[in-house]
Amino acid sequence: MLTDKEIFDAIRERVGPLNQAQVDAINSVLKSAPLSPTAPPAALAWGNRVSAAFRARVRGVAANIGVDPSDLMACIAWESGRSFSPSVKNAAGSGAVGLIQFMPTTATGLGTSTAALAAMTAETQLDWVEKYFKPYKGKLHNLADLYMAILWPKAVGQPMEYVLWDKDSRPTTYRQNAGLDIDKDGEITKAECSAKLYTMKAEGQRPENIAA
Repeated sequence: MLTDKEIFDAIRERVGPLNQAQVDAINSVLKSAPLSPTAPPAALAWGNRVSAAFRARVRGVAANIGVDPSDLMACIAWESGRSFSPSVKNAAGSGAVGLIQFMPTTATGLGTSTAALAAMTAETQLDWVEKYFKPYKGKLHNLADLYMAILWPKAVGQPMEYVLWDKDSRPTTYRQNAGLDIDKDGEITKAECSAKLYTMKAEGQRPENIAA
């Protein structure tokens, strides 16, 4: 399992120069001290944007799938546009909806529908978030892996330099995501896609956004 420091080094090695805001945000996350087994729960990233019941359920989901609850909150914040709304729709019109932007086919595969998901409370929809991630339990070693389970599951467990899309073999997908190609080399890597999630987590750990 990679340490956060190794993850950060891999991001810097792969994508090259980052702006100061990105560097500060990622460093902020890496400096978060791990909890001892007897320590009280750390303040939850983005916790101040959701209900106490939501925070409790997120901690339960995170424990059940073996991830940091603040990592899960960072993914939900990103996917929902910081709204934490169970009914938020994909702005590009893909048909995705909710906390982790469930696609219609994904919802069907889980035994539900996007319409049903959108009608749920945020706390209830977390049950479906857990169901979605359950097959990846034991494979989600860090924030990057957790986000890849949503964005591009083939990249779960892969090294940070793993290429998701390139302009030669996947020209359409590359073009749709070209803004993620930080070093403009024609390849979009796991490191490049994950950098924004570390920034999102750090934003969620600001004093005005955290809660126990």
